[in-house]
Amino acid sequence: MTVMERLANSIVVPVVVLNKVEDAVPTARAMAAGGVDTMEITFRTACAPEAIKAVADNCPEVLVGAGTIVNVEQAKLAVEMGAKFIVSPGFSDEVVAWCVENNIPVAPGCVTPTEIMAALKHGLKMVKFFPANVYGGLNAMKNLSAPFVGLKFLPTGGVNTANIKEYVDAPFIHAVGGSWVCPAAAIANGEWDKITALCLEARAAAKGE
Repeated sequence: MTVMERLANSIVVPVVVLNKVEDAVPTARAMAAGGVDTMEITFRTACAPEAIKAVADNCPEVLVGAGTIVNVEQAKLAVEMGAKFIVSPGFSDEVVAWCVENNIPVAPGCVTPTEIMAALKHGLKMVKFFPANVYGGLNAMKNLSAPFVGLKFLPTGGVNTANIKEYVDAPFIHAVGGSWVCPAAAIANGEWDKITALCLEARAAAKGE
């Protein structure tokens, strides 16, 4: 299964903020136990590179990527540490070009037709849509998908268990991102069972179960 297929199959691509490397593997395993076997570890914290390495080395069943990547240096470091995909909050031509050149799947943040056209120029088939709830949510993506036939979105921001089915049922959605299945407090308190339960709940809701 390709990286893109893994992301779609996971349905939810959790946005994981880690403050301690030691929390990386238990978090990854807790989510995998809930049927979510992908994770985007954000570069918002200093331990992110080591956390990615920990998951890549110890959890072969989990597809780990790096999020909040804003420059090529971060992208290179993330991939060196084992990241299998890159997610950016916005569009960086340099980051996308480097990822494409090195066959690393990348989802840059694109919310305008101009940004989407820049991504398509690099041959991308999927872009991040962030923050989805601020930029018009499903209605905005539906309208953007009309001129950009075949483009898929990875919306993050405002997606939750209550509305996930509405999102994933849309033909232009590849998967959804979000941190609600791995809350910072649950990670900090070592509530791994809670994370597993939230992942199970999200996947069930997505399937209308």
